[in-house]
Amino acid sequence: MRTLLNELRAVWHAKVLVWVLTRREVAARHSGTALGVLWPYLQPLLTVAAYYLVFDVVFSMRLGDGAPTHAVGAFLIVGALPWMAFCDAVSRGMNSLIDAGGLLQKNPLPPVLFTTRAVLASSLIYGPLLVLVGLAYAPMHRFQWPVLAFPVLLGLQLLLCLLLGFALAILAAALRDTVQLVGFLLSVGIYLSPILFPLTLFPEAWRWVLWLNPMTALVQGYQEILLRGTWPPLSVWWVTLAWIAATATLLALLVRRSQDQLVDWL
Repeated sequence: MRTLLNELRAVWHAKVLVWVLTRREVAARHSGTALGVLWPYLQPLLTVAAYYLVFDVVFSMRLGDGAPTHAVGAFLIVGALPWMAFCDAVSRGMNSLIDAGGLLQKNPLPPVLFTTRAVLASSLIYGPLLVLVGLAYAPMHRFQWPVLAFPVLLGLQLLLCLLLGFALAILAAALRDTVQLVGFLLSVGIYLSPILFPLTLFPEAWRWVLWLNPMTALVQGYQEILLRGTWPPLSVWWVTLAWIAATATLLALLVRRSQDQLVDWL
């Protein structure tokens, strides 16, 4: 814990610099585009709009009993958008130290600042979109009390992305194959989570495989809140916290082991 607290202090003491770096990161995403700042938001919005148009309007597909909702498009949106946010944050966090290698070799800045910048920049793009989805679904249940758990889950997802992004960034600096391996896992991870199908449709004997995906619990929590209007079950909370604790433990070990060599790896 002391190692992670030192990293947290470094981020806090350089919070102004982190904010400046984050704004530049966001600006770089739409630099040179005709739509400007709207472009990073438009891409995921068009994706979820396509889900709704194709599955709910055109084909009017419906899920069976046991699903949080019968509308396929509405079901996909609640799971797919958080998944896209997770993949973007983790991927950019993983590549953050490699991208900042030249700067880190010339300036004695804490490496954690650059991973934090990458993950926060991603959250500034997807965070408002996730809040927008929450506001669109919450009236279906008359803004009942379970909606208060929605921002808590968003905060836990951000924390998980920060920890996992930094741990993967250190591993990627030491072994470049990490980038290809994690990229593959992110591409197939959507099929190993209750995003394209309800959890109840997955064979019960193999359902434990889904819990190896860190987003399974969070997606299930979003579905319970936005589609059912109920509090997420206890399994959502303890599995999510277990993933955060395990990732924090791994990160602390990686930070300690790489302190004297990280910049050389870059």
